[in-house]
Amino acid sequence: MTRLRQPERVVLDTLVDAGVARLRAEALAWCVKLVGQHENDWLAELREAMTAVEDVRGKGPSA
Repeated sequence: MTRLRQPERVVLDTLVDAGVARLRAEALAWCVKLVGQHENDWLAELREAMTAVEDVRGKGPSA
């Protein structure tokens, strides 16, 4: 479940009204898929950075 503000809901409703999706949930999934396709390089870089942060945390002092 996701809480969206009115402007985001309007986007999803537009996709539903246009027949791109049958439900808001389907429209949201479509948006996420589209971002993933167009931002693959950025998402890969972000994942690498997150891995580096985890490595640094693992080397830190233990509680």
